[in-house]
Amino acid sequence: MRIGMMADTYKPHISGITNYIDLNKRSLEQAGHEVYVFTFGDLEYTDDEPRVIRSPGLPLMDTGYYLSLSYSRPAKHLLQRMDIVHVHHPFLSGRLALRYCRPLRIPIVFTNHTRYDLYAQTYLGLPDEISEGLLKTYMPPFCEAVDMVVSPSEGMAGVLRKLGVTTHIEVVPNGVDLKTFQAADGNCRAEFGFNRQDILLVYAGRLAPEKNLEFLLKAFSGVAEAIPQAHLLFVGGGPMEESLQAQAEQSNASRRIHFMGMQPHEAVARCLAMGDVFVTASITEVHPLSVIEAMAAGLPVLGIHSVGVGDIVEDGSTGLLSSHDLAAFTAHMARLCVDADLRLKLGNAARQAAEKYAIERTTQMMLERYQRLVEAAAPSQ
Repeated sequence: MRIGMMADTYKPHISGITNYIDLNKRSLEQAGHEVYVFTFGDLEYTDDEPRVIRSPGLPLMDTGYYLSLSYSRPAKHLLQRMDIVHVHHPFLSGRLALRYCRPLRIPIVFTNHTRYDLYAQTYLGLPDEISEGLLKTYMPPFCEAVDMVVSPSEGMAGVLRKLGVTTHIEVVPNGVDLKTFQAADGNCRAEFGFNRQDILLVYAGRLAPEKNLEFLLKAFSGVAEAIPQAHLLFVGGGPMEESLQAQAEQSNASRRIHFMGMQPHEAVARCLAMGDVFVTASITEVHPLSVIEAMAAGLPVLGIHSVGVGDIVEDGSTGLLSSHDLAAFTAHMARLCVDADLRLKLGNAARQAAEKYAIERTTQMMLERYQRLVEAAAPSQ
């Protein structure tokens, strides 16, 4: 099967969607399929994988995204030879899929990976009413026009329903290469300057405004006053790295807040494996792979009741979920720091629960849906 992944941005930009496409592309290729990525910009970038098709675009500041209303002629012609296309951004890529593929009856799958309502508020400063109104105007007809709408979680499917989407929504979780995290060696604390008595709270992901990281730092500052062994690790980089470091320097626990920077995939797994708790205060997630990766490494998760995190973490079983209240979140963090037995219990359950997100399983789920759509689009004899 020839599968076209359509995305507004791809490598070298780092994001959950980029990671999703990369991992699923490799998994589908291992299953014997030809997978192409159609994207914009970074024409000089040398890809470390085959079949990445780039068309020119205007860079949108330093966001990693490019603006374009068309593909190059060779990209368009190649796209129109696909058996199926899978859209990962609804606005630019989504419109091009409808323009180029719909007339040729090439099936179009759309996965909604992003809380566009919350991102519009965070990055564009739009009031709730305006961002929600724009999405209610755009999303229902777009979802009606594609052949299949996929949500990675039940919670995100509910968000789409609130935006007026009435089309059937298939829930297919995003997959993770669990083996890397299950096999990671956690006996590496000394390499990073920590000892066995230290309690390591780990956040792994982009350091970006939508991740609510200032809230996370404030909560840790409260915990650090009472628990001198507690450390907070930020694994990753992003636009907020410098401002977070400045905030950390003003904290009473500045020496116990560690910025590890961007790390290779295997190093991220080791950082998680040596940790005690995975912490996130984000309320903008759809299906956070970092949470699943942490669970696969055997870490309990501390998060906030919200779409995405709340779909994955079972409160009291695989982690603890708090309200979006600083005092409540800080109390949950302190509880996990002082109760080693609870951490062990939740971590063991988290490792088992992560199994349902194995990339081998989710790839098969998606392939079954691809095949169904391709067969339905085939001309009748």
